Amino acid sequence: MFKKILIANRGEIALRVIRTCKEMGIKTVAVYSTADAESLHVRFADEAVCIGPPPSNLSYLKMSNIIAAAEITNADAIHPGYGFLSENAKFSKICQEHGIKFIGASPEMIDRMGDKANAKSTMIEAGVPCVPGSEGIIETFEECEKIAKETGYPVMLKASAGGGGKGMRAIWKKEDLKNAWESARQESKAAFGNDDMYMEKLIEEPRHIEIQVVGDSFGKACHLSERDCSVQRRHQKLTEETPSPFMTDELRNAMGEAAVKAAEYIKYEGAGTVEFLVDKHRNFFFMEMNTRIQVEHPITEQVIDFDLIREQIMVAAGIPISGKNYFPMMHSIECRINAEDPYNDFRPSPGKITTLHTPGGHGVRLDTHVYAGYTIPPNYDSMIAKLITTAQTREEAINKMKRALDEFVIEGIKTTIPFHRQLMDEPDYVSGNYTTKFMESFVMKDKVEE
Repeated sequence: MFKKILIANRGEIALRVIRTCKEMGIKTVAVYSTADAESLHVRFADEAVCIGPPPSNLSYLKMSNIIAAAEITNADAIHPGYGFLSENAKFSKICQEHGIKFIGASPEMIDRMGDKANAKSTMIEAGVPCVPGSEGIIETFEECEKIAKETGYPVMLKASAGGGGKGMRAIWKKEDLKNAWESARQESKAAFGNDDMYMEKLIEEPRHIEIQVVGDSFGKACHLSERDCSVQRRHQKLTEETPSPFMTDELRNAMGEAAVKAAEYIKYEGAGTVEFLVDKHRNFFFMEMNTRIQVEHPITEQVIDFDLIREQIMVAAGIPISGKNYFPMMHSIECRINAEDPYNDFRPSPGKITTLHTPGGHGVRLDTHVYAGYTIPPNYDSMIAKLITTAQTREEAINKMKRALDEFVIEGIKTTIPFHRQLMDEPDYVSGNYTTKFMESFVMKDKVEE
C-alpha cells in the first residue's frame, strides 16, 4: 500500500481524497495555487506545496511543478481527482516515467477512450450498443453530407476531442449542415486545438444515464449501478440521482452488463464511468467513457455503502476487486451548489462568503471546501459544494433535499441554492418525467426579497 499520496487537485475533491487517505493511514500532500492558500484541503493535508500563481495553466495544469512537488515530498502516488490532469495521457505517462503511481487510467487507456471517435469504434468492436453514425473521424464536408443522408436527420455533429458541449451542433435539415460543420470545427479548434469531427444520429427525448464501473489490474470489472444525470444546462450537469426514476430492472441489468463488457474488453483499471444516452423507448447507446472519478460519485457511495476513493486506491495498489456487481438499496440525490446567480443566466459569482450555515441531520451529506470568511477565487470552476440526501424512497429523498436546501445559508455571494429549491417542487422533476431538454423550458420564479 502507498505510504504517501499527493492530490493533484483543489477544492472539495481534494478534501474528499484526503479524508479517505487519512482513514487508510496514508499520508497526504496538498498542492495549491496562491489563490487557494486558505483552502481547507491545504489545512487538512499532512503537507502542502505551492505550485504556482492562480491561472490553472501555471499551477494545477503545470505538470513539471506537480511532479516536482511529489518528488520533494517523497509521494509514491498521485491522485488527480476530476478535471485538470485526471484524463491527461501525457501526465499519466510522466508519472510512470518518474516511478510515481498515477491513481487513474493508464496513458494507453486514456488515449483509447479520451478520443470519442476512437472510443466509439472500440465499443462497436466490444459489442456495446452505439448510436448510428460515422465510424470514425469525418475527413471532408462531402463525407459529412453522405453520412448525414445515410443516418437520417436529425443528426448531431460532435468534436472528437470534445467536452462540456464545445464543438457540438444539432442539425435538423440538410440546409443547415454546412454552417454547422464550419462553426463546430472552428469552435473545437479554438477549445481543444483539434477540429476532428464525428457524427451521430440525434437521439430525441434522451436521458443521460451513466454506469459506474471499477476494473482491476487482473482484467476483472464490476459495475455499481446507474446515475441519472439528465438535468443539465449547456451540457453541464446540475443535479444527479440514483436509481434513475426511468430505470427498470431489465434495463439496469442490460446496461450494467454492457458497461462491464466495455471495461473488461479494454482491460480497464480503476474507477470509471460508461455514459449512455437512453431514448424514450429505453433503447440505450454508448456515448463516452470517463476514465476518472466523477463529480457525482457520492450518490453511488450512499446507496450501496461503498467508498469509491478507497477502491480506486486499492486497485491502484494492485489489490483485486471482488467482482461483485452492486445495486441501489436506497435513493440518493445530489445538488451541485455553484457560485452562480440563477436569476442572471447563472452568471459566476466569486467573492467572499460572509455567512455560512450548513445543513445536517439524518441522510444529509455535504462535500465542500468552503467556510465563513473564505474567498472564492474567479479562476476556477464555480462549484463550491455538493449537497447529497439519501432516504428509503425517492419521495423521501426529495423532501429531505427541500429541508436541507432551506437550512443551507450562504451570504456574500450568489449561489444556485434557489434554483435547486425550485427544482424540487417542479412537477416534471418530482414525477421523474425529465430528459436532457428539461432546462430548455425551465424558468426561475420571481425572486422573493427578504
